[in-house]
Amino acid sequence: MPTKQHKIGSGFGAATTAAEVLRGIDLTGRLAVVTGGYSGLGLETTRALANAGAHVVVPARRPDAAGAALGGLAEVDELDLGDLDSVRAFAGRFLSSGRRIDILIGSAAIMACPETRVGPGWEAQFATNHLGHFALVNRLWPAIAPGARVVSVSSRGHHFSGIRWDDPWFRRGYDKWQAYGQAKTANALFAVHLDKLAEPSGIRAFSLHPGSILTPLQRHIPLDEQIANGWVDEHGNPVAAGFKTPEQGAATQVWAATSPQLAGMGGVYCEDCDIAEPASGEPLPSGPGRPGLFQGVRDWATDPEQAERLWALSAELTGVNAF
Repeated sequence: MPTKQHKIGSGFGAATTAAEVLRGIDLTGRLAVVTGGYSGLGLETTRALANAGAHVVVPARRPDAAGAALGGLAEVDELDLGDLDSVRAFAGRFLSSGRRIDILIGSAAIMACPETRVGPGWEAQFATNHLGHFALVNRLWPAIAPGARVVSVSSRGHHFSGIRWDDPWFRRGYDKWQAYGQAKTANALFAVHLDKLAEPSGIRAFSLHPGSILTPLQRHIPLDEQIANGWVDEHGNPVAAGFKTPEQGAATQVWAATSPQLAGMGGVYCEDCDIAEPASGEPLPSGPGRPGLFQGVRDWATDPEQAERLWALSAELTGVNAF
């Protein structure tokens, strides 16, 4: 089956910043929801969208910290993606406001955390990074406007693991990088099937790898492991080539959310402000390695049958399905 996963020659690249992507684009009157929009890449995404005129809503697990970080740049509300009751409550408050959503970016995530269980014993990375966003988008569906874009922030980490259909909860032994990889594959597959379901309503979905960036996302990774990976020195200063700045890291999600170059497209995985090519070669062992080690997208993260299967499982687990 032909793939849509081929570069379109956007003219942008790895060094492009979010502000450069938005040059000449006026988002006045548009409303964007950005999860994780007060830290790391999410903060830069919020800043870029707001500077282009958008009203940005940032749902946050720690609204006080979010408010302090944003300094009035965006509207803040409470949301814990690892708690489906919290997702329901946030969505209910937003829907009651009667507003419409033009851009929804799922940027919040946890990475390579120690084994953690949430809800009914769900592995935390899959539950938070994927199921929380799945429930959020489905509950907010009545407010998502025709012409809107939904952007699911995946990662090159999807190379570490496809969906472990026989043991998604890691009951038979936990590996933090495989768990992260499964969650990031889920983020990509979510966009694949959401795009199929939403296209008739004029709504498109995308996923992406933002690039390798040192942000608070690395908070669960010990310093000695970061040194062993070649990321930083003993003082925590970056030493590896290939890391993006937060402004560069935010660019691809902003491009996917706003670029007229993507008109009529959807369901694709992007990187470096372009559509990614299919990954070549054998998958490498679990573990991040140096920046740029994994390029392109694995077929298990774009397979429409797996995407539909994951949607059905997610709907069963969360009890919500807007379609």
